[in-house]
Amino acid sequence: MFDNKDYFTIYDFVKAHYHFNDPEWDGEPLEPEKSQLIYKQKKEEFTGVSEKPFDEPCRICGYSPCRCDKLPKQMIKVQLADGKEREFQNIVSTTFWSPDGKPISAEQFLRSLFGTLPELFNSEDELRAIWSKPDTRKKLLAELSEKGFAKQQLREFQKILNAEKSDLYDVLAYIAFHSKMVERENRAAIARIYLKNYDPKQQEFLNFVLKQYVKQGVDELDDTKIGDLLLLKYHAIADAKKELGKIETIRNTFIGFQSYLYENRIAI
Repeated sequence: MFDNKDYFTIYDFVKAHYHFNDPEWDGEPLEPEKSQLIYKQKKEEFTGVSEKPFDEPCRICGYSPCRCDKLPKQMIKVQLADGKEREFQNIVSTTFWSPDGKPISAEQFLRSLFGTLPELFNSEDELRAIWSKPDTRKKLLAELSEKGFAKQQLREFQKILNAEKSDLYDVLAYIAFHSKMVERENRAAIARIYLKNYDPKQQEFLNFVLKQYVKQGVDELDDTKIGDLLLLKYHAIADAKKELGKIETIRNTFIGFQSYLYENRIAI
């Protein structure tokens, strides 16, 4: 399952699949809901048994209806080469992939990522400096993806760390340095202390950005998001410029403020 992947193709050894695109063989394709309805009607006519609605099994626990809230959470502890343990929730249905495309366990993913991170940064201070700027953060995520650790896989690992309210920065810092994970709400609360360094109109915009960050995550801090955020807040770029000045000034404010979210005293 991947984003934007919404189909699959069936092939069979007797080549019946060649008929799938032949309207004269089985008619024009039906809409999924209509197709399901016809299937149920034909099955009921043939068997005489009315079929009850069926809910798909939960992707996490595998049960229908979902039993996630009722199942005990099993935690796994893994000791890495630094001698410290990392802990994560055991979710059997979550599959990770190695850089060569083979399915691996969460523990194997953790060990592989731990071994790769020193190639990209040498200390938490360096990671913090990289992550505090949209361009270097984007470059780091691209390098991780090239090495087989795409953002989607990192987000899946974030879930089993029970860190969905934290930042992807916290995932990397926890794995690499066993740092304590901080929720985005707490990061935003500390960053708001520094709003006093800006004029009232800038404060209003930056506070809006922080709310979006807490709600949606670090993607809201990407420099490509500036336009969307301005439209969401002011409804028109022209109105935003009247309040905040030139786009270059807005951009510098947006990027410069981000360093306060990842201050040393927060991350420790």
